[in-house]
Amino acid sequence: MQLTDHKPRTGTMRITKRFRFDAAHWLPMVPETHKCRRLHGHTYEVELALEGNLDRKMGWVEDYGAVSAAFKPLLNELDHNCLNELSGLKNPTAENLAVWVFERLAPALPTLTEVTVRETASTSAVYRP
Repeated sequence: MQLTDHKPRTGTMRITKRFRFDAAHWLPMVPETHKCRRLHGHTYEVELALEGNLDRKMGWVEDYGAVSAAFKPLLNELDHNCLNELSGLKNPTAENLAVWVFERLAPALPTLTEVTVRETASTSAVYRP
């Protein structure tokens, strides 16, 4: 049953879902005098982008609840922790964190195409495999 007056659309649709968490990190590869060499924290924002065909029956690409459920274990692992202590994040730059998130979520979210990590309001890293 179609619930709108519009014809079903074809083509690719892109959706996004954002999550926030607080975590500490330090960057071991920068010079000792660099401010990011010291332990510090951020309120991170992770945005997941998924692309696919619009499901004609449901009218969506993916259930946002399913996206949240897939990210929840990672959120629990990241929130209020030191990122350097997580397996695979010894050098937790925003770029490396974006790849880390993608690699862990891709099996559960096959339409995941992009992960954006924001450390501040003016900085972000975007990973597209």
